[in-house]
Amino acid sequence: MSALDNERVASNPPERCYHCKSDDFSAIRDKAREFGIDIILDGTNADDPKGHRPGIRALGELGVISPLMELGYTKADVRLLAEEFDLPNASKPSSPCLASRFPYGQRLTAEGIGRVREAEEFLFSLGFKELRVRDHGGIARIELDAAALPLAAEAGVRQKIVAKLLSIGYNYVTLDLEGFRSGSMDRDLEPR
Repeated sequence: MSALDNERVASNPPERCYHCKSDDFSAIRDKAREFGIDIILDGTNADDPKGHRPGIRALGELGVISPLMELGYTKADVRLLAEEFDLPNASKPSSPCLASRFPYGQRLTAEGIGRVREAEEFLFSLGFKELRVRDHGGIARIELDAAALPLAAEAGVRQKIVAKLLSIGYNYVTLDLEGFRSGSMDRDLEPR
């Protein structure tokens, strides 16, 4: 079953992650029980509860244990440990669910998520590191690390980005001058 088969996920409400995590970890719990496993762990860390993370509530309701969070390990701590153990993902940028690239209420589709994936992979191929492509219907709003904004605005690079994103289905391509911000789609949930 795809997460998009659940209307409470596909309709993309602010509690989307709660419903998705409930489905996913219920299935994991059921499969674990088939093997006689009673304990399920996940990788939630101490930084995760700082934003709008309704999925964490679902984990708690299902009895999933988050040892990194319980021990107070932050993302930086996890990266440091990964470096100490020479793990290949030590410097890998965070990569939250692609559903987080869409404004709440905008219906999630496999096509839209695929378009975001392709756009972000293209930007990574150009050498950009911290980035998100936010999908506002036919508009791609690109968030890059502030230091990378001048490179993206250079004529040759800008033309490549526009051509690629138009070719995969966007009608407009924009560069967000605020730069990369984790959780920027949660702005409308916060009191001003």
